[in-house]
Amino acid sequence: MGKKRIVKTGDGAEATKVATPTVSKKKVETGTLYVQSTYNNTQIVLTDAKGNVLATSSSGAIGFKGAKKGTPFAAAKVGEILGAKAATMGMKEVAVVVKGVGSGRESGIRGFISKGININSIKDVTPVPHNGPKPKKPRRV
Repeated sequence: MGKKRIVKTGDGAEATKVATPTVSKKKVETGTLYVQSTYNNTQIVLTDAKGNVLATSSSGAIGFKGAKKGTPFAAAKVGEILGAKAATMGMKEVAVVVKGVGSGRESGIRGFISKGININSIKDVTPVPHNGPKPKKPRRV
């Protein structure tokens, strides 16, 4: 259930390698968790207090394909993976910033806190149109 990459060795043999989330080796105690949830995918990024990216992952990066990427189950798996990585970095508490209207908003956060990390605040920064786009002109027949 991982994204496969073909790695060519010097002797011509090919080996497949499963993609893992990008992770930093820093030791940090506080950070920010950015959850972007669309109808098609859920992306979660973990940063330190200054905004430097420590770890990132998405539903597509861990092996879900097609319509399954936008499900709450896939978002929970992404949250669990990043929660485990954050726990190895020594993270104790995070502030959460949620963006998007997808079904993985809440389940991604729940998967993250299942690894024992506290949440300070949850902020929703989903862009909302005030008036929307201009409607089409009436059709002339």
